[in-house]
Parts: sequence; C-alpha cells; structure tokens
Amino acid sequence: MNPAEVAAKVLSAGEARARAPLGTMFPLAVLAGAFIALGAQFAMVALTGTAGLGYGLRQVLAGGVFSVGLVLVVVAGAELFTGDNLLVIAAAAGRLPIGRLLRTWAVVLAGNAVGAVGLAMLVAFSHPPDAVRSTIIAVAAAKSALPIGVAFFRGILCNVLVCLAVWCATACQGAGEKVLVIVGPVAAFVACGFEHSVANFYLLPLAWLLGDLEVTGALRNLLAVIAGNLVGGGGLVALTYWWIYLRVQKPA
Repeated sequence: MNPAEVAAKVLSAGEARARAPLGTMFPLAVLAGAFIALGAQFAMVALTGTAGLGYGLRQVLAGGVFSVGLVLVVVAGAELFTGDNLLVIAAAAGRLPIGRLLRTWAVVLAGNAVGAVGLAMLVAFSHPPDAVRSTIIAVAAAKSALPIGVAFFRGILCNVLVCLAVWCATACQGAGEKVLVIVGPVAAFVACGFEHSVANFYLLPLAWLLGDLEVTGALRNLLAVIAGNLVGGGGLVALTYWWIYLRVQKPA
C-alpha cells in the first residue's frame, strides 16, 4: 500500500469510526484507556530497580514495554483519543462535520479517562510492591511539576510519534506487521520523555490513590498535554498528509 492509499484509508476509516453509535464508541474508548494504562503500568515495573542501566537504556526499556498499550488498541480494537486526532484528515477533506469531530473527541476522551482511572483504582487496590509504588509516585510528581509550556510541547512531540505509529499500522495487513511498526515510534516517545494524555489519565490518578500527588499541577499537566496532543496528531500529522495527498480531491 503506497502512502496516498494509506491517506485515503485513514480518511475513510476515520469517517466510519466517527459515525459509529455512542453505544459502540464509548465502550471501545473505555477499553483503549485501560489498554494504555496496562502499558503504562508495565513501564513503571520496567523502570523499577533498573537504575544501574543508566537513564537512556532505562527509558528505551520502558518505552518498549509501554508499546503493549497501543498494540492492544490497534490489534484488539479500541478507540484512543490520541489516535483519533487523525480524524482531522476527514474533516479537512469535507467528509466529517466539525460538530461530529468534536463530539467524537469528547466521547472518546471521556471513555479513555474512565478506562484509565478504572484501571488505576484496580491497581491501587491490588497494593503494588513498595518499589513500584515509589516509581509511580516519582514519575507522577515529575509530570505534575512540568511548566505548562513544556508539557504542551512534549504533548505535541508525543502525538506526532503516536499518530505516525497508527498511520504506519494502517498500511499493514497482519497483526505481526502492525506490532513491528508500532513499537519503534512508541518506544521513541517514551524514551524521549514526551507526554501522552491518556497515559497521564492513569498515572496521575494512580499516584493520588497511592497517597501522593500535587493535584493542581496534575490538572495543569492534563490540560496542556491534551492540547499538545491535538496539535501534534491533528495538525502536524493529519493536516500535513491531507495537504500532500488529499487536498485536490473534491468532498464526497
């Protein structure tokens, strides 16, 4: 499948997802939030007790295992807000009304939050080991302390890579191929310290449930990262590919 064909497939698939009934869209979004949360928890375990590896290797390791979350979203099937930022391509092509686009994002983001927070509650009630608990609290504290501009730009960079992973997976036929193209970009954004809104919907509430979180900083982080993810995925990826491959087409 060549890049122009991928762009057309992303457009048509996105339009179909945005027109799915609420009873389908919301549960799929809840699943996506839980899947990303599982990947984030796996990353917290990978970071625990690995200080001897050095910063770079620890981050790459955490990113590699975190990719399990997006693999589950793409292969098992779920609706993820950051991936659905690609729906901008359908709106730009005149195939998706702006109202429908915003409704889809609102429903999916809410579902992702429910799934992520729900898994955070399950993990908190499972009493994770003290070492993992300390890692979670430290990571959440660092996120809460980020200045709003830093969180915003890290959100942009994160979702450029996430949406490129989804874009490349769209070009693949088999599950194995999709896994291979997803792992690299996802590992890259985690290793580089970029910010993913749905992962933060898990880690920040989990740290609060475990007893240590600066709430104002956490809310600031979430708002800035959501905005950054929108710009990165919707602007820098979706609009760029629309401009290159689809802008000359007439709306259906």
